[in-house]
Amino acid sequence: MTTDSTAHDSAYWMAQESEYYVHTFNRQPIVIERGEGARVWDVDGNEYLDFVAGLAVVGLGHSHPAVAEAVRDQVGTLLQTSNLYYTVPQLELGRMLVENSCMDKVFFANSGVEANEGAVKLARKYGRLHRNGAQSVITVLNSFHGRTLGMIAATGQPAYQEAWLPLAEGFTNVPYDDLDAIREATTDETCAIMVEVVQGEGGVNVPTEGYLKGLREWCDENNLLLIFDEVQTGMGRLGHLWGYEHSGVEPDVMTIAKALGNGVPVGAFLCKERCNVLEPGDHGSTFGGNVLATAAGRATLGHMLENDIPGHAARVGDYLRAKLEEFAVAHAPATTGVRGVGLLQALLFDQPIARAVVTNANAEGVLLNPVLPNAIRFMPPLIITEADVDECLTKLDAALTKTLAA
Repeated sequence: MTTDSTAHDSAYWMAQESEYYVHTFNRQPIVIERGEGARVWDVDGNEYLDFVAGLAVVGLGHSHPAVAEAVRDQVGTLLQTSNLYYTVPQLELGRMLVENSCMDKVFFANSGVEANEGAVKLARKYGRLHRNGAQSVITVLNSFHGRTLGMIAATGQPAYQEAWLPLAEGFTNVPYDDLDAIREATTDETCAIMVEVVQGEGGVNVPTEGYLKGLREWCDENNLLLIFDEVQTGMGRLGHLWGYEHSGVEPDVMTIAKALGNGVPVGAFLCKERCNVLEPGDHGSTFGGNVLATAAGRATLGHMLENDIPGHAARVGDYLRAKLEEFAVAHAPATTGVRGVGLLQALLFDQPIARAVVTNANAEGVLLNPVLPNAIRFMPPLIITEADVDECLTKLDAALTKTLAA
């Protein structure tokens, strides 16, 4: 059955969701119909400035012409072959990723969580071969690596874990930004350490200077693999193409997804040659590296490189940070600070009002994310302008004022 979306308002579609969809999301009451650049429109005709970007996915903005053209051309040519055969977009995207990173090899998946699962499999085989059979991975609290049963165990957030006990074995969660905790948790069973360069879902937590370097040194001393989960921080989000460039620390393995396809689902893990231990039959995916997804990724990455989108994100990210700091000072004590890097920022409150502020901001015409009860996350398309930042904060000012007056 086909339905003309313009024939129904948002209430109709929300009722459809309630009737047919498994209720695992607490959605905002907005039915988005189309998008262009940094803006989206709902089925009722309302316009929103989008500072969520599909959860840091549409880095080039909605309906970007380069990606749309690549997808249209690919749909009319070839959609799926499986990995029993070679396809040109997959191999070209793989080459682009390797040539523009510190990595040597790539494997494509469908999502960030699949990329993380693959990285852990690689690490465990490395441990079996080079660490006397070691199979355990150290991760940190307030991290987020996905919602599969394996990655729930890796994710250091008890709220995500408690309903799914017993957890998969082989993961140790330790405090974030604490090198001593890493050292104390390392045993003969440890094969790798996995962290986010900046924690996204945990509240936009930035490590202190020296933490990532310390992890690198500890891994080198103990022949451990260092895995950076760059699912959210990669593809220009922090003002460099890859988040690790911000710290100057190179991982052994890196996972990416989100913005790689600018909305078309695609993920990958990349590794250095020294830990390239997987062989035929060790790992696979029917859709991973699908010709449509990698055509979108090729167009997305190509446009980012040709137009220095990471450099633009760095400049506008500095502007966003400065304006948020001014905003926080102006609205103290209700606002208590700002943290983040590039175009991944958070505004903190002294009370758990983030969701109410976001609801009021939606009514003003800007989409934001209540990442914690007391924090709002800003992760807009990387193509936003200073004028977009100003508009966002003007609308946020009205939303916060309304929230505090309630």
